[in-house]
Amino acid sequence: MGQAAWKGFVLSLFDYKTAKFVVAKSKKVGLLYRVLQLTILLYLLIWVFLIKKSYQDIDTSLQSAVVTKVKGVAYTNTTMLGERLWDVADFVIPSQGENVFFVVTNLIVTPNQRQGICAEREGIPDGKCSEDTDCHAGEAVVAGHGLKTGRCLRVGNSSQGTCEIFAWCPVETMSTPTDPLLKDAEGFTIFIKNFIRFPKFNFSKANVLETSDKNFLKTCHFSSKNLYCPIFRLGSIVRWAGADFQDIALKGGVIGINIEWDCDLDKAASKCNPHYYFNRLDNKHTKSISSGYNFRFARYYRDSNGVEFRDLMKAYGIRFDVIVNGKAGKFNIIPTVINIGSGLALMGAGAFFCDLVLIYLLRKSEFYRDKKFEKVKGQEEKANVELEANEIEQELPEDKPPEGVQQNEHPQELAQSGRKQNSNCQEQFEPA
Repeated sequence: MGQAAWKGFVLSLFDYKTAKFVVAKSKKVGLLYRVLQLTILLYLLIWVFLIKKSYQDIDTSLQSAVVTKVKGVAYTNTTMLGERLWDVADFVIPSQGENVFFVVTNLIVTPNQRQGICAEREGIPDGKCSEDTDCHAGEAVVAGHGLKTGRCLRVGNSSQGTCEIFAWCPVETMSTPTDPLLKDAEGFTIFIKNFIRFPKFNFSKANVLETSDKNFLKTCHFSSKNLYCPIFRLGSIVRWAGADFQDIALKGGVIGINIEWDCDLDKAASKCNPHYYFNRLDNKHTKSISSGYNFRFARYYRDSNGVEFRDLMKAYGIRFDVIVNGKAGKFNIIPTVINIGSGLALMGAGAFFCDLVLIYLLRKSEFYRDKKFEKVKGQEEKANVELEANEIEQELPEDKPPEGVQQNEHPQELAQSGRKQNSNCQEQFEPA
C-alpha cells in the first residue's frame, strides 16, 4: 500500500457522516414504507400492548399452599376380607391432605404374616436353586422377600427348587387384579383449598368463596359457573382428564390437577379467578410391564401371646398431583417506555429497509444513490486543493502572444473598454 493510500486512510478516520434527507418521488417505495409503518404500529398496539400486556410489571414468584380433603364411604364383601365398610381413614393416603394424595381403588391382601422360615416364591431368579450350595446363608434374595438360610427346598423328586428364607411368612401373594375393589370410589368428593400470594404486589387470594354461610361447602359442587366451590367429584376429575374410571381404578394411575392464576391487577380483584385443567400424567398407551400405580403398606397387630403379625396390602389407586402456577401484572412506566422505544427502533428498521430498496433494487437506484450520498469538503481541504492547483499552474510554461500583438498589461482597462464598445453596439442596433 503506497504512501498516498495510507494518507487517505488516516484522513478518512477524521471524516464525519451526517444524515441527509432526500424526498424520493417513488410511489412504490412510499407505499412500502407506509405498509411497514402500519404493520409495526398494529404489532405494537395489538400484540405487545393488548395481548402480551407488555406495559405491565410481571410477578411470577407465586407463593402457594394447598389443603385437600377426600370424603366418601364404600362397602365391599369379598371371600378374603368379608364384609367391610371403607371410609376416609382406610382409602386415603396420607391422611393429612397435601398437594399430593392417593386414593385406594384396589387391593391385594396377604393376611396374617409372621416372621419365620418359609420357601421363597417361585419366579424370582435369585431364589432358584438345585442344591444347598446355591443358597448362601445370610445372603439377601435379590428382588426377593428375605434372607437365605442355606437350604434348598425341593418338592418331591424335582431337581429345581427355591431357597429357604427368613422372612414375613407366608410370602406375598402374587396375583393380578381383574376387577377394582372400590368401585364406589367414583362418587367420592375431593375438596381442594388453595391459597396464593404475589409478594411483589402484596396481593393474596383463595379459591374458596368468602361467605358467612356455613352450609355453602356442604351443598355446592364445582362447575364453570361456580369457580369458588372447589369440591370435585372424583369420577368427574378422571373423565375431564380423558380417562375411564373403571380402567384407571383397576391398576392405578396419576392425574394432574392444574390450577392457573393469571391476574391483571389493573382491574378489580374479583377479576382474578382460578382456572382448572386436568390431565393424566402417566402414559396409559405405553405398553409396559409396570403400568399403572401401586405401592405396599402393612398393618401390624399382636396376638394374645404378644407375637407380632401383620396384614400386607398391595394398593392400587389414583395419585393426584395438585400443581399451582400463576402470574400477576400491574402497570409500570419502565416496561412501557422500553417497549415504546423498541417500537420506534422497529420504525427505524423499516426506514432502513426502504433505503436499501431505493438505492439498490429500483431501476433508477444509481440516480437515487448519487442524490443520497454526497461528499462535502471543509474549508481547510478546499484551500489545500486551490494551493495545489496554483502550484501546478506555476510549473506550466506561460503562453507568449504572437509577434505583432502587444500584450495588454492592464486587463481591467481592457475589460472596461470592451464593455463600452458593447454598449455602443447596443445603441447602434436599437430599433427606431
